[in-house]
Amino acid sequence: MRISMEQAGERVEELVARAERGEHVIITRNGQDAAVLRPVETQGTEKRHTLSLEERRQILNEIRERVAQMPDPFPEETAARSQDFLYDEHGLPK
Repeated sequence: MRISMEQAGERVEELVARAERGEHVIITRNGQDAAVLRPVETQGTEKRHTLSLEERRQILNEIRERVAQMPDPFPEETAARSQDFLYDEHGLPK
């Protein structure tokens, strides 16, 4: 993407977001290329990757599906009975 310096000033946040996603953003002055926006690389050559909203939703749905397929670790336990051992038959603390 090429954009003039005047237009870039009004859209800085959008341009930085595009550069972070890997899009080439070239800023021009008087019709000539003047600067390039690119993401900052962290930890050597490791690139920063920002997940899109759709990618995040897909990951969350996959996690929910996996959790739904997991067996219940305490099938006979319920919240109402989880601390019964602390009380006597009259509901008073032991």
